[in-house]
Amino acid sequence: MGTITVNVKDDVEKEFRKIVRSVYGAKKGDLGKALTEAMQKWVYEKKQEKIAQEALKLLELKFNFGKRLCRDRDELYER
Repeated sequence: MGTITVNVKDDVEKEFRKIVRSVYGAKKGDLGKALTEAMQKWVYEKKQEKIAQEALKLLELKFNFGKRLCRDRDELYER
């Protein structure tokens, strides 16, 4: 388990602690549990943003699906 020392604005810290107490309570380790959850969510969201950006780049490349083998539906189903 890692240890991180950070500086946070006072109003953000107070609001965060207040919400942690209302959700988890005031037991030992609850603040760390909430911070871990928040960090995991942030990491997940950033990964999803990166995946979306890469998918958009692929769409911009305009994939070539090849030539048409049939002119209409009748040829496809031999009607």
